[in-house]
Amino acid sequence: MMPAEDVLSRVRITFNFLSIMSLGFFNSGEVLAVNMTIPNTVIRGTHGGEAVLSVSYSSFSADLPVIKWQLKREKSVTVVQSIGTDIIGTLRPEYRDRILVFENGTLLLHNLRFSDDGIYDVEISITDDTFTGEGSITLTVDEPISKPYIHTESSSILELSENVVLNCSHENGTRPTYGWFRGGKPQSNETRFSLSPDKKLLTISRVLMADDDIYSCTVENPVGNVTSIPFRLTVYRRSSLYIILSTGGIFILITLVTICACWTPSKKARRRSRKSLARLYDQYQHSVVNDREDMLPKRREHNGISAVTSLYILQQKEPSIDDSSSNSAGSPEHDGPPCFNNHPKFNGSRTQPCGSPVCSPHSFTV
Repeated sequence: MMPAEDVLSRVRITFNFLSIMSLGFFNSGEVLAVNMTIPNTVIRGTHGGEAVLSVSYSSFSADLPVIKWQLKREKSVTVVQSIGTDIIGTLRPEYRDRILVFENGTLLLHNLRFSDDGIYDVEISITDDTFTGEGSITLTVDEPISKPYIHTESSSILELSENVVLNCSHENGTRPTYGWFRGGKPQSNETRFSLSPDKKLLTISRVLMADDDIYSCTVENPVGNVTSIPFRLTVYRRSSLYIILSTGGIFILITLVTICACWTPSKKARRRSRKSLARLYDQYQHSVVNDREDMLPKRREHNGISAVTSLYILQQKEPSIDDSSSNSAGSPEHDGPPCFNNHPKFNGSRTQPCGSPVCSPHSFTV
């Protein structure tokens, strides 16, 4: 059985509650209270945008309501207080030119800042009403997320049994939450797949051939979500790599050989080669002609008549005793060749010196 004191306390509480409820009614049965309605208790705002903290109320009084908005902090901060739509007093500097109050108590905030994030309490009271309408709305202010992408410190081409860490990053955005997809299906913690506490990192231990797939991540915050560009993870066996490299080397070698075999000089190169060959041929012909001219006897003209001077090739022999005895100083034989001069239409005798100093003069009469 319950103690008597507990029974008495419950009776008193019930009596007080009934007394309070009875104050809301009087002779006509009308409710002396402001009934407030809040359609949405959580509002998502974008940094630099605007937010509408919507409320409505009902009352039997015809008087204008007194509306008061406060932002919860360690010490509550009064945002605005008004009678109807007329603001009472002076607004705080951070709320000037950014506040608008409607007749039904709704508050409009312009040019949202991160400092506007928080819980807003609203009170609507009317003099004739006994109870004041109260409520609260949570406002979040965030920056949209942009350009999410996946990157890894190692290569995206992995050898079998290697480890890899995939990092989901983005340029802008506040309060992000991350999610991973593998082949279009959500990825969670598994035996070889582990996510960091914030799910920003995906670690794959000892990759298998089955892990060769397309990965993507989603980044979400209160004002939206964005999916990254698909990231291809390639897994290979070492033998496969050798085959790829060797095949590529053979292909490159065949290509080079084909290019060298099919290469033909340009028209300019052909013209240059032809000119050089013609020049060499002319030089050769010129040298041959000069050699022939040197071998032929030279013609000289004397008094309009060409004289042919024969060339003699003398072979020097070692003098012997007989030659030395026979060839004396008075011998008519001479070392040099005989010289002949023809003088046409010349009467009389005239001595013409020969080219050799030991040649005796001869004269001819025509």
